Amino acid sequence: MNSAQILDRLISFATVSRDSNLPLIEYVRDFLAARGVASRLYMDSAGGKANLYASIGPAEQAGILLSGHTDVVPVDGQKWSSAPFQLRQRGDLLYARGAADMKGFLACALRAADRATARTLRLPLQLAFSYDEELGCLGVRSLIDDMALWSHRPRFCIVGEPTLLRTAVGHKGKSALRAICHGRAAHSARPDHGINAIHMATDLINRLRLRQAGIAQAGTRDDAYEVPYTTVHVGVIAGGTALNIVPERCEFEFEIRNLPGDDPTALVSAMRADAQAIAESMTGDAATRIELELSNQYPALDTAPDAEVVELAAALTGNRERIKVGFGSEAGLFSSLLGVPTVVCGPGSIDQAHRPDEFIAMDQLLRCDAMMDALLERLT
Repeated sequence: MNSAQILDRLISFATVSRDSNLPLIEYVRDFLAARGVASRLYMDSAGGKANLYASIGPAEQAGILLSGHTDVVPVDGQKWSSAPFQLRQRGDLLYARGAADMKGFLACALRAADRATARTLRLPLQLAFSYDEELGCLGVRSLIDDMALWSHRPRFCIVGEPTLLRTAVGHKGKSALRAICHGRAAHSARPDHGINAIHMATDLINRLRLRQAGIAQAGTRDDAYEVPYTTVHVGVIAGGTALNIVPERCEFEFEIRNLPGDDPTALVSAMRADAQAIAESMTGDAATRIELELSNQYPALDTAPDAEVVELAAALTGNRERIKVGFGSEAGLFSSLLGVPTVVCGPGSIDQAHRPDEFIAMDQLLRCDAMMDALLERLT
């Protein structure tokens, strides 16, 4: 099978993060088993999702790991010109949810696995297909925890997020937080008897905006990123029950996307201090407070531009361009938690990700196939 045919099968599994990815994982496991390759599954606690790990070649050697996620973002509310979970070709472009982000890379990796089984490899080709990356790189962590105990961890890792096959040596880290503001309810005719939780939330949001402005003006900068500083973003807010009630509760969710040179822990500590100061400024009791809950966090990636894994990626792709990307991936986890030198390099454009009529160009698949063929030559 060629990579486009494999991609067609992968697309047919509607692996939106809120749903199970097991049908796709079973397809991959059967695909590999038919070629004599065993797979190891890492199930989630509910038994509805799994990571898959497989290795082709000598078992007691450190190999090259190809890592990618199987989940995709929803299509709800988006206007597609064709069925999002059926691959459609128009000209040189292949349209479907996940075509670029990132089942195109998975398809090329499976084609490489097929070809690897016909060779005698000197070093192993390793595959890691994970779940819930779109929710904050959640699924892959169980695999990484297991890898931490291995005597032979991967020598290098290539995460196949869409970069147009340019080598990304850095990406930002992410911290996702929820602020829960507790005020005191009262009749809106006597707001002086209550403490407005929505006002507390807006006061804290204003502090976050001031911190963002300060970071943009005087904080750490890295002009290799499109947004060259750490960002703070509020994305969801909810509060109040009726117009004539002073709201006693308001929640909002926000995120920090930090440069590798910035410490998100220190920034969160400063935000907690802001929250406490706002709560104390209210004339309430001990119940008047703002809680900050860290719901998810993954680290930034910061691979040296002259690292051996970067030279490897440049040799495989024939492209020596180094970039840094604003989106995150499991690359930072492999690098920081396991010490595995890692880059991000995959087919397709991130500009197509999460949008209706997502597509990948056939040329990108073919170039990724060529990268995989070059990798197999090195492993042989």
